[in-house]
Amino acid sequence: MSGRLAEIEGRIAGIGQLGTVVNAMRGIAAARAQQARNQVAAIDAHAGMIAGALGRALSLLPEVPHDGGVARGRKAMVLFCAEQGFAGAFNERVLDRATQGLADTDLFLIGTRGIMLARERGLDPRWTLEMPGHTPAIPKLAELIVTMLEEPIAAGEITRLDAVYAHWRPGGGTDTVHRALLPFDYGAFSLTALREPPLVHLEPHALLSELAADYIHAQLCNAALHAFAAENEARMEAMAGAHSQIEDQMTELSALRRRIRQEEITAEIIELSSGEMAADDAAR
Repeated sequence: MSGRLAEIEGRIAGIGQLGTVVNAMRGIAAARAQQARNQVAAIDAHAGMIAGALGRALSLLPEVPHDGGVARGRKAMVLFCAEQGFAGAFNERVLDRATQGLADTDLFLIGTRGIMLARERGLDPRWTLEMPGHTPAIPKLAELIVTMLEEPIAAGEITRLDAVYAHWRPGGGTDTVHRALLPFDYGAFSLTALREPPLVHLEPHALLSELAADYIHAQLCNAALHAFAAENEARMEAMAGAHSQIEDQMTELSALRRRIRQEEITAEIIELSSGEMAADDAAR
């Protein structure tokens, strides 16, 4: 085997190994995205149960409470980005759409890759956290977010809170969803008329506060799961593009290998023919 042919064979082997890695990453991303989508339904059912409890708890009060402190404090934005790489322009798209008009807004950024890109753009998040690598850790992430925001919210420093995350549309790419979490809109919940009031062990306002906190936690879980699924869908798309490029390179290299082999065979035939002709001439 000539040195040139050996080099082509080595490149084909290396690209083949890269293709194996790309396919594995694509499969892992697909499994994680599907798992996140399945768990969104469970979180939504949980949030629906809390919403029903809020409706029943509101029936204990003479009127629906309203938050009058909207203008006092600052706004906080919880922004979910990607934790890992190989997701194409996912972080760029999310940051482009979500970070317009951040004046008087404290940024809470989730996802290591997104944090790195945000700082490269001159953004300075007030809080940061890693995005979990697996969906079972999402509720713990939401709990950490609530815990870190609890003190500034209780002090009146933060009076508005939005969750911003990517939502993947099949065939349509990524949309950015803005979801208002604070001030809490009790008017969005239907009051449940009951013949008998529910049996409670907390004062109605305290009960509503606890249920509202649980509902916000569920909404953060929902946002994180959608972001997790969208990140992995973007990675699947990026790996599909890489797989296509690998196939194109393999086709080109295979054609080049065949051409080089044919050239070497032709050269050997010419060499053998020339040797035989020289031997015949010498014999004469």
